[in-house]
Amino acid sequence: MLWYALLIVAVGLERLAELVVSKRNLAWSVERGGVESGAGHYPVMVVLHTGLLLGCLVEGAVRDFHPALGWPMLALVLASQGLRWWCIATLGRQWNTRVVVVPGAGRVARGPYRWLPHPNYLAVVLEGIALPLVRTGWITALLFTVLNAGLLRIRLQAENQALVELA
Repeated sequence: MLWYALLIVAVGLERLAELVVSKRNLAWSVERGGVESGAGHYPVMVVLHTGLLLGCLVEGAVRDFHPALGWPMLALVLASQGLRWWCIATLGRQWNTRVVVVPGAGRVARGPYRWLPHPNYLAVVLEGIALPLVRTGWITALLFTVLNAGLLRIRLQAENQALVELA
């Protein structure tokens, strides 16, 4: 269980690193006239993602590691982290955890955005399923996935509308 707890802590630290990058990029966006859309769902997103990590720790404490499931799920967790940071690097200063559009910035169509309009959300979905399942946490995976689907519906509406206004 210790190694799994360390994995969850590492993912939590990664999230904190994201928030540092996001805060810096948000300030850059606001300085250039960036406008936020859909701010109302942001606190729910923070609670849900924090709940994912806590759920992993709680459920992981009572579940066993099954290599046939755990190792492939760990590979998916690592792949989702790689995809997330590819998105962050591709968007550069335009990336942050909020939905902010900078007038005249233009829509990014390189990197993973060549193939998917919202690749970061694919990373979130994969991680939300895989991270708990590394230690057979099917309840956490199911709860997060269902709640995240509802949240993503709201977030994608806000983001798509903001991107339409950008064009």
